[in-house]
Amino acid sequence: MGRKVGKIKVFLSFLQDVHKDSRKGYFFLLRDFIRLKKEKGISIEEYSNFKFESRGKKFRDSFLSGVEQRPCLNLLNPKKYYILARNKYLSHLILGANNIRKAELYCYYHPEGRVKNDHIACDYDSVLAILKSKNIHSCVIKSTETSHGDGVIVVNDIEYTDKDCILHLFDGRKVCLKDRLKEYEPLIFESKIYQTKQFDSFNSSSVNTIRFMTTLYPTGDVKIIAIWMKFGRAGVCVDNAGAGGNVDAGVDIKTGRIFNVTLFDEWRETRSITHHPDSGTLLEGVFIENWKQITDEIIQFQKSIPYLKAIGWDIAITPEGPLVVEFNDYWDRTGQLFLGYGWKKEIQDCYKQWKKLEDVGKVSYKMGRL
Repeated sequence: MGRKVGKIKVFLSFLQDVHKDSRKGYFFLLRDFIRLKKEKGISIEEYSNFKFESRGKKFRDSFLSGVEQRPCLNLLNPKKYYILARNKYLSHLILGANNIRKAELYCYYHPEGRVKNDHIACDYDSVLAILKSKNIHSCVIKSTETSHGDGVIVVNDIEYTDKDCILHLFDGRKVCLKDRLKEYEPLIFESKIYQTKQFDSFNSSSVNTIRFMTTLYPTGDVKIIAIWMKFGRAGVCVDNAGAGGNVDAGVDIKTGRIFNVTLFDEWRETRSITHHPDSGTLLEGVFIENWKQITDEIIQFQKSIPYLKAIGWDIAITPEGPLVVEFNDYWDRTGQLFLGYGWKKEIQDCYKQWKKLEDVGKVSYKMGRL
């Protein structure tokens, strides 16, 4: 009984908040939400975050909800392969094995391990030995299990002293390596990424990345189904949109033209802009340089990772070409907000083709046992 009352209170609070923000009537909101809940499994968070009360037919029909996404990704990206994308150390290994451009891995640190070699460490002394042997004076430190830019430390300089190793961070802070390792979590130490002049002009404190959504079909063909971009803010080293406080935009798949530039402070707090709010650089309508080369390489990236058939790639654009920052098997749905439309049809089309192949395989197996 108490749980039901709690759910009712949450729902009424949701209606009240959306009503205050949108000035839509309670009856309209209630009827509209119930219809979308029935048709698409829309949650109250999705309805509120994506402002469904003001969305037209194109957005509503093309939006892929969490309920619709789950069965598709369960087939396209099986759970047994989750670890390939979610563990940053394993991601390094699989990308390297397929000659996919990525940051250089300096050191993998796991406090529960006991192996020490030229890139694996399990304590302070072995981490320090690797960094010194490779003459590392700048790096990026990441937790192997986090996402959305959480726990990323950009080290502009490493000071080796007799007693300790001092990390000089991008924001001016100093951290002792020993103190960072005391948090007792697996870490990777990798090279800093240097983006092209064009991307550096957007915002120089962060690596501004492009999210490519790709799908792999049973024929071996790959499609890029959606692209959007994340720009960091001045003085911030990550470009993540999830927590707000950055700039995002759609990118035209064929031409690389940036469109629908959005200042994203938080959910329901967005507004259209044309220039980066800090650097003043024009964003709206700008074409990303060397676009065909970039998209051709992304297609090859997906072909090299057939275990996951619907990948969200976070790509940095470097002078040498596109570089994988990370790839995601269970990607979020935020990009649909910045594109102004969703990717439901594209994901479900890919799902149907693999489902058909799976069903044929099941029938053949049963026939073989008769």
